[in-house]
Amino acid sequence: MSEAPVKRKLGEVLLARGAITPDQLSIALLELKTSKKPLGSTLISLGFVTDSIVRDALSENTGQKSVDLTNLLLNADSIKFVPQEIARRYTVLPLSYDKSTHTLTLAMADTFNIVALDQILSINGGDLNIAPVLGSEADIIRIIEQFYGFDLSIDGILKEIETGEIDFESIQGNDDEYSHPMVRLIDALLADAVQRGASDVHFEPEEAFLRIRYRIDGVLRQIRSLHKSYWQAMVVRLKVISNMNIAESRAPQDGRISLSLVGRQIDFRAAAQPTSWGENFVLRILDRQKGIVPLDKLGLTDENLDLLRLMLARPEGIILVTGPTGSGKTTTLYSILNDINTEGVNIMTMEDPVEYPMPMIRQSSVNESVKMGFGEGIRSMMRQDPDVILIGEIRDHITAEMALRAAMTGHQVFSTLHTNSAIGALPRLLDIGVLPDVIAGNLIGVIAQRLVRRLCNACKAPHMASDLEKVLLGIPDNTSDVQIYAATGCTTCEHQGYKGRTSVIEILKINSELDELIARRAGMQEMRKQALSQGFRPLAMDACRRVLDGTTSLEEISRVVDLTDRISG
Repeated sequence: MSEAPVKRKLGEVLLARGAITPDQLSIALLELKTSKKPLGSTLISLGFVTDSIVRDALSENTGQKSVDLTNLLLNADSIKFVPQEIARRYTVLPLSYDKSTHTLTLAMADTFNIVALDQILSINGGDLNIAPVLGSEADIIRIIEQFYGFDLSIDGILKEIETGEIDFESIQGNDDEYSHPMVRLIDALLADAVQRGASDVHFEPEEAFLRIRYRIDGVLRQIRSLHKSYWQAMVVRLKVISNMNIAESRAPQDGRISLSLVGRQIDFRAAAQPTSWGENFVLRILDRQKGIVPLDKLGLTDENLDLLRLMLARPEGIILVTGPTGSGKTTTLYSILNDINTEGVNIMTMEDPVEYPMPMIRQSSVNESVKMGFGEGIRSMMRQDPDVILIGEIRDHITAEMALRAAMTGHQVFSTLHTNSAIGALPRLLDIGVLPDVIAGNLIGVIAQRLVRRLCNACKAPHMASDLEKVLLGIPDNTSDVQIYAATGCTTCEHQGYKGRTSVIEILKINSELDELIARRAGMQEMRKQALSQGFRPLAMDACRRVLDGTTSLEEISRVVDLTDRISG
């Protein structure tokens, strides 16, 4: 049996980290004799350290996970488990509630306060799992004052708004801004969208009402319709938190929001667009936890994973990821960068805009206002001694030329391209003016992908594949019964039949035979024939694999992948 790690005193941990000096610790220890406050609180009140430094040091010392509570949004589901009086008495804060595991994530100033945990368990009848995380005492006290006593449910806030006047000044921000129901309405909608796994939130004004839709698993779903009178105040609040100009309503605007939800940092990319009935407002949810996935969790077959690692082993050249908007290209690229990100490698990116901040990687955003496009950005990055370069997207001849020039001069380059297939990337590069001699020898490979919805495990229905379904799936006629699944719908998946998404991927590794075909501008069919002869598995084949293993349905893959060429005659 292994021994538990020896806990050090907080002062020792802070000294070892270089957060305080021995002199500062002596002053704080003298102050403790009269103040009788914990050492962490004393150091903060003296101005020697910040809340976050003490929180991280306590986390390291106790082995407990810590959480940043700045810009936190709570939800009505979690707050009902801990009454205000208990939250104040024990300095605890309910962060989120997971219905499937019946687990309440609880931020605590002291995660070893057994009395507080027992009290919360007894209030909830003992039928509750509590996951304590370490939070800053000052932040917990501030948020208790801010959130408790106000309705946090969307329906409750809407009732509150209907009975009162809208004060636009309090929406724009002051010391007591959270008391305004319109502020809480926007926060509640954002929290709801994140909890439901949405990737985008659409606020769409019509002539008489406002439509609110979430994009969940790649499909838009209408969530609510509100009276048009709400929209003016809502758009003001959205612009304030997105750092947009609230006086400008005739020109498109872009912005960004950063909030702490369910105990983790979540960013929103905001875009306002003037339309006939008012400004259309769309928020793209950038969840860092979902945005970076380990390579072996991308849904690749063992053969494709080995092929990708073989491509990544080449020290110079360019790898392209292709697919339509929303096909998971960025997630794949970030996962690759995360896999190769070590102290010995200098990785630089040029994106439009930066979506997920990553440690050790130098990330830059395209800025057309100062003439910092992709071409200029790559030229500038080349002088920063990079080993690996990520270019958000190849859109034109200049960007393509600069990307390939970087690949030719000993750099590993990654980028995205809008094409329908991996082989389609080759004529696309020729179309934007790249010479075939330049592509040949410098293109390592092309990854093409789509996202398909996963069947809900609670309600997917098995059936035997029909003759037509067997043809579409590429199963020989003489094969006996083949079981596949179809979507039905239940409460678990909100009657959609699907829950979550996975990728279907094809990987084309460029070898010397394909290089030769590219150099002499061979046709698509000839290149495809050569690729298949060397073991290339097309997108449709990978998609059919996901149907046969029960992950998704034939109907779903038909929505995103063309299967018509599998029907002969």
